[in-house]
Amino acid sequence: MMIIWLNGTFGVGKTTLAFELKRRLDQAIVYDPEHFGAVFMANIPRVMAEADFQDYSLWREANYKLLHHISETYNGPIIVPMTLTNPSYFNEIIGKLRRDGRNVHHFALMASPQTIAKRLRKRLEGSRSWSYRQMQGRLQSLQDTQFGIHLLTDGKTVDDLVETIASRCELSLLPDKRTIWRKKWDYISIQMKERLVWIK
Repeated sequence: MMIIWLNGTFGVGKTTLAFELKRRLDQAIVYDPEHFGAVFMANIPRVMAEADFQDYSLWREANYKLLHHISETYNGPIIVPMTLTNPSYFNEIIGKLRRDGRNVHHFALMASPQTIAKRLRKRLEGSRSWSYRQMQGRLQSLQDTQFGIHLLTDGKTVDDLVETIASRCELSLLPDKRTIWRKKWDYISIQMKERLVWIK
């Protein structure tokens, strides 16, 4: 079945968009590799810890194998919100899945530094946060054509992006009958749940 990988720097809106796609696509699931990262960082002694959980070959191999397995056995879109800007790591997971015949649609969500900084502030992350300090380097890496398709998110609503991705993947969207206030509450709930993963 289809894998939809949402790439982009931290704070660009990957997780919010992933769960909106899940809500609007029949039988879709969200698979979040970052949860594996939280497990790694919580259980490895500090003296052995890498600076970034993506540097563990076990993390990369585990995500490749599990995504391969799910895509072979599950009949619905698999949505993956994950920053992945190292070309070698990209090849180890996404490249390998594609070589195995898996249908992977990759989208790099892009925005100006000003837009991302504004979104990070809404998450209570300032200029000293790890996410903010990663921004420039990640945006630069994602400019590479290997990380296309690039989707500019400045001035776009979540609904705009949901419709664009569904169209590019040739998928039909389910109707959305929520009020604007319900949507906003859903966005906030998603962000709060993601922060709790790391607080735990």
